[in-house]
Amino acid sequence: MLEKLVIATHNKGKVVEMATSLQEHVRTILSADDIDVPEVEETEDSFAGNALLKARACAKATKLPSLADDSGLCVNALGGKPGIHSARWAELEGQEGRDFKLAMGFIDDKLGKNKDRSAYFIAVLALVFPDGEEHIFEGRIEGNLIWPPSGDKGFGYDPMFVPEGKRQTFGEMEPEEKRKISHRAKALAKLSEFLKTYA
Repeated sequence: MLEKLVIATHNKGKVVEMATSLQEHVRTILSADDIDVPEVEETEDSFAGNALLKARACAKATKLPSLADDSGLCVNALGGKPGIHSARWAELEGQEGRDFKLAMGFIDDKLGKNKDRSAYFIAVLALVFPDGEEHIFEGRIEGNLIWPPSGDKGFGYDPMFVPEGKRQTFGEMEPEEKRKISHRAKALAKLSEFLKTYA
């Protein structure tokens, strides 16, 4: 069992989700908020790069094992965009602020009449130890995009994403159901397996 772990995010929802999944394998879980670790600007060109950037900065600041994630929506017909820019897609399209309703509209506009509506959500977790040891865990879920969006239970692009084999969007699913199959859940499951073997 790991004695202490810092989750390098100020997003309370992410902290709760990760802590719930990892509580059997970590004695004490802290968040970046708990110990005043500032947010790090994401400047890398990949999910793994951004996750490592955040985890490394947190491990250096706290001298504790640190966990960070980066995730996003990748649309196949758009060459994998918005990808690492998922949270800022509306801003990149000339809008002020992070407006996911507008961002979903931009994606649908760019797809136009393209019959390929396939997409996937990806989450990459980076676990970094103060001594430099690093591990990456990736989770991915395939699906298709619908228009108009449906459901208000999720966040981000959830209302337009229907996971493969399901009829509901992430936005229509109950949070518990989504957590069982989500990209982050898959990455967390891999991390949990690793922590089982960690002495």
